[in-house]
Amino acid sequence: MIDKGLLDKVALNLSQPPAYGDAGSKGSILAVAASSYGARPTRTDQTHPTGFDPTVAALFEAVVESAFLVANADGVFDETEKRVFQHVVLGACHGAVESPQIEALLADLAELLEEDGMDERAKMVARTITRLDHAEEVIRVATLIAYASEGVSAQEHGVLEKLTAGFGLEPASLEKALTDVESALS
Repeated sequence: MIDKGLLDKVALNLSQPPAYGDAGSKGSILAVAASSYGARPTRTDQTHPTGFDPTVAALFEAVVESAFLVANADGVFDETEKRVFQHVVLGACHGAVESPQIEALLADLAELLEEDGMDERAKMVARTITRLDHAEEVIRVATLIAYASEGVSAQEHGVLEKLTAGFGLEPASLEKALTDVESALS
């Protein structure tokens, strides 16, 4: 049974900057990067300024992929889980990204996961996220997604550990994210 109240809390927390972030932060890394990702031109013949920044869009994709990997930790990502994932991500992005964009991204990520496997995709995400503050925020976002299914399973924790190690973070960073997220959602 899906707890809509929990999903709404997760989406709200996904959109907000972390408690340890700068006082002037306007939102989470997911929400801020979504504004550029959502500005991606849909036609190749568009030449006017769109606000699209490919570097920020790659950051958005890496953040979403980290959460996607956690959601796929048990090897299952059925239609219900997909709808929950989309609901939470779209809610956190406050309309900056549209549903068809997330659907296309999820289809691409599923294909990449199928081709490369979990370990290789976790390495690819780690290569994209080069700043430690971004890495900590990515772990927080992925942890929030794990909690959307009412807690972090052993498989999800394992993927979070892989991501944490890939980012070069200490295991304490993951434990802090788990504690912070649990506190924020209680």
